[in-house]
Amino acid sequence: MDLGIEVILSLFSKDGLTSLFKAAGQLNQINSENSVRINALQKDYIATIDPIIQFLQGKNSSLARQICTRNFLPEAGRFSNLEDIDWSFGNMGLQDKAKHFCTLYLEDISDFIADCVDENFGFSQYAERLGRSANNFDELYQQLTEELTFIDEITLSILENNLQMKQPKLVCISVPFPGNLFSAFRCAQYIKTHFPAIKVSMGGGFPNTELRSLTDKRVFEFFDYISLDDGELPVELIFQSLTDSSMDLKRTFHLKNDHVFYNNTSQKSDYKQSELGTPDYTDLFLTEYISVIGIVNPMHSLWSDGRWNKLTMAHGCYWGKCTFCDISLDYIKIYEPIAAKMIVDRMEEMINLTHENGFHFVDEAAPPALMRAVALEILKRDLVVSWWTNIRFEKSFTKELCLLLKSSGCIAVSGGLEVASDRLLKLIDKGVTVKQVAQVTQNLAESGIMVHAFLMYGYPSQTIQETIDSLEMVRQMFEAGILQSGFWHQFALTAHSPIGLNPDKYGIKPDLKPISFADNDVQFKDNTGINHDMFSYGLKKSLYNFMNEVGYDVPSHEWFDFKVPKTTINRNYIQSCLIEEMSINFKPNSQPKWLAGMPITQIHTKTKRNETWELMKFQIHSKNSFVEISIDKEIGFWLQSLIEKISIHKTPSPTLAEIKKDFENSFENFELFWYSKPLIKLRENHILIH
Repeated sequence: MDLGIEVILSLFSKDGLTSLFKAAGQLNQINSENSVRINALQKDYIATIDPIIQFLQGKNSSLARQICTRNFLPEAGRFSNLEDIDWSFGNMGLQDKAKHFCTLYLEDISDFIADCVDENFGFSQYAERLGRSANNFDELYQQLTEELTFIDEITLSILENNLQMKQPKLVCISVPFPGNLFSAFRCAQYIKTHFPAIKVSMGGGFPNTELRSLTDKRVFEFFDYISLDDGELPVELIFQSLTDSSMDLKRTFHLKNDHVFYNNTSQKSDYKQSELGTPDYTDLFLTEYISVIGIVNPMHSLWSDGRWNKLTMAHGCYWGKCTFCDISLDYIKIYEPIAAKMIVDRMEEMINLTHENGFHFVDEAAPPALMRAVALEILKRDLVVSWWTNIRFEKSFTKELCLLLKSSGCIAVSGGLEVASDRLLKLIDKGVTVKQVAQVTQNLAESGIMVHAFLMYGYPSQTIQETIDSLEMVRQMFEAGILQSGFWHQFALTAHSPIGLNPDKYGIKPDLKPISFADNDVQFKDNTGINHDMFSYGLKKSLYNFMNEVGYDVPSHEWFDFKVPKTTINRNYIQSCLIEEMSINFKPNSQPKWLAGMPITQIHTKTKRNETWELMKFQIHSKNSFVEISIDKEIGFWLQSLIEKISIHKTPSPTLAEIKKDFENSFENFELFWYSKPLIKLRENHILIH
C-alpha cells in the first residue's frame, strides 16, 4: 500500500476539509493574514475540492476551461506571484495551465494546515527537519511521545483499516527520504501498541545512507528490523526468521541480548538484477494518483505530472568517481547492468499490467551503450513508449545517438552539470568539461530531448568568482536553448563520500559528532571562510527566470543584493563551444541502422550540355519531416538494397567495413560516396551509426 496517496486523498476531500477547518477553529491558531483569508473561504474550498482532485486524477478533464477562468477556485497566497501566466503556458496548453492553478490551490491548503493545524505538514514530506542530520534519536523520540496530530489521526486510521483487513505477520515500511521518517516511526509505534504480534521492518533510501552507524536501542521499541541496501534477500530472510529465530540474516539490524546487533551472518548471495522479475504495482491505486504542476516549465513538471512506471537499466553507477557522491555504498559502487532485451520485456509486461506507456528509469546514471541497446530494442518491437532518465553528460551522446534515443520515445534527460567550472569539475572528478557538457546538451536539445541540469554551489574551495562565473555559464546555456530546466542545491558533505572520508585532502574541517542514530550529512568549515548560504536566493531567482525564458539580459552579478564581482567569462563562451567543424571519422566496426520506413524511389532522366544520364530519386517520409535526394541510378539500386539490410528490424547489421567492401566490388571510393551531400543528408536524418 502507498499510505502517502491514501492520506492525501482522505485529507483533500470534502469530508477531510470539513474536519480540517473544524480542527483549526478548535485550536484557535488562525492568525496569519493568509490563513484568515483561506478560513473565510472555507465553503468554497469544501465545495471545489472533490472535483479538483478528480481533475488531477485525469477523470474530469472538461473542468479545465472553468478552472482557467479564474472565477472557479478560491485563491490565496500561492497565487500572488502569478504574472504572464498566459504567456508561460503558451507552450503547455489549457490542461497544464489548469493543473498549475490546481497545484497552487492545494499548496494554499497545505500552507493553512502547516500554519493552523500541524506545523510539520508538507505536501510531499512530513516533519522533514526531524530526519535531517539527526545524529542522535533524542528529538525524534521526544516528538513520538507527543499527542497525535490531526494528520497522525488520519494516517493511523487508514493504517488500522488495512491491518484489520489484511492481518499481516510482517509489515515492511520503506523510508526513502527524511520527510518520510517521522510518519514511519509513528506507524510503527501504532502497530507495536495495538498489534504487538506483528513484526515491523524498515528499509529504503534513508536507512541505506543514514542509519549505517545505528547504536541506539530505543529505535527497536518501534522496529524489529532495519535492513540496508538491496532489500530482496534481507526481507526474504527476515520473513523466514519469523518461524525460525535462529535464521542468519543479511545486512539487518535488530536487538540481541538487549544491544543493537548488525546481523550479516547469512552466506547467501544477493539476487542478480536479471533474477528480480518485473515490478508489480497491482495492489496500488494507480488510477487515484494526482498529477500536479508546481513550476511552469515542461521539463521540471515531469517529476510530478503524469504517471511513470519506474524501472532501472543498471544497478549502481558505471562511473562511480564523483567526490561528493556516496560511492563507497553498495547502491552506487556495485554496478550491474541488465540486458536490453530483458529491460524491454519488463516494459511490455508493465504496460500490460498498468496500462501506462510512460517510463522513468531511475538510474544513478544510465549507461549510454545500454541506452542505445534499449532504444534499438524498442524500435525493433515497434513499441510506443515515452521515457526519460538520468545521465552523465559524456561525449558518447553524439548527434546520432540522441536521434536514436528520441526515435525510441526518449523525451527528456537529467544530469549533473554541478559547478560549471572546469577547475571544480576536475576536482569533483566528474569526467567532463563545460565545453563537453554544452556540446552534449546541444545534441540532445537539437534532437528534441529536454535537458535538466543539477547544479551545485559551495563546493570545497569554490571562490565567489567561480560562483558568479558558474552562474554566467548556466545563463548562456539557457539562452542558447540547450538547457530547459535546472535546480541549484548547496553542497552537502556526506559521511560516505570521498570528501567525507578524506576531508583534509579537500581543505575542509568536519564537525564530527558522536553518532548513535543518523550518520550522513556532516557540518563542516571550508578553508575559504565563504558563507555560501548567501548565494542561495540569487542563484534560485535567476534560474527561475531562465526557466521562464526571461532575464538573459541581466548581468550575472546583479542577481544578488550584495556586492559580488562581475563575471570573467566571455559573453559568447558557450556559443563558441557549440561551433564545431565537421569531423570525418570512419570506424570500420560501426554498424549503421536505418531508422525510417522504406523510401519511395523512382528513376528519372537528367540532361545537361547534351549529356543524358539516369538518376534514382529517394523520397523518405517520417512523422515530421520529408527528405529527398537523387543519386546515380546504379548506386541507387545498391543503396536501396543496403537500406533493407540495415533496417532497424534486421539483425545482425553489416559493419561499415563490410558495406565499404561490398560497395567497392562494383563502384569506386566508398568514402567519397559516404560523405557526399546526399548521404550526409540521409545520415543526419535517418541513419544511425553505432
